[in-house]
Amino acid sequence: MITQPIPTIEWMSPRHPRTPGRARVQLLRQAFEWQVPDESTEIAMLLMSELVTHACHHARAPRDRLIGVRLLLPTPTLLRVEVSDASPDLPIPRHPAPDDESGRGLELVAALATAWGAHSRGEGYIGKTVWFELALPVPARPSASA
Repeated sequence: MITQPIPTIEWMSPRHPRTPGRARVQLLRQAFEWQVPDESTEIAMLLMSELVTHACHHARAPRDRLIGVRLLLPTPTLLRVEVSDASPDLPIPRHPAPDDESGRGLELVAALATAWGAHSRGEGYIGKTVWFELALPVPARPSASA
C-alpha cells in the first residue's frame, strides 16, 4: 500500500503588526488551492489570526524571533493549523468579564475548532506551538503538487 504525503505548507514571518493580515492572505490562497470549503476557510482565518496576533503582540520572546505557521490536511476532511513562536509560555485560557476589551482569543478557538492544544516545541527547538483542527463538511481536494 502506497501512502500519500500529507499536504502541508509552512512559512516564517516577523513579529510585526502586519503579520496576521499577511498570514490570512497565505491561508486564503492555500485553502483555495486545496479546495477547502469557504465557511471552513473563514473560520480557519479567524482562528489563525487570533493565534498569530497573540504570537506577535503577547509572546514573551525577543522581537527578532520569527513566527512559524503551518497548514496541513492530515485527511481530506480535517484542516490543521499550527502557529509557533519563541516563547516557552503555554497559553492559558482566560475568562474575561463582559466589558474586558481582550482575552477572548482562546475562548473563540475552543468554541469554533474541532480540537485545539499547545505544546513545547521539543528538543532542539525553543518556544511552543499552538494548534487547532477543523473538521471539514466536505472533503478538500489538494492538487497532486501540494
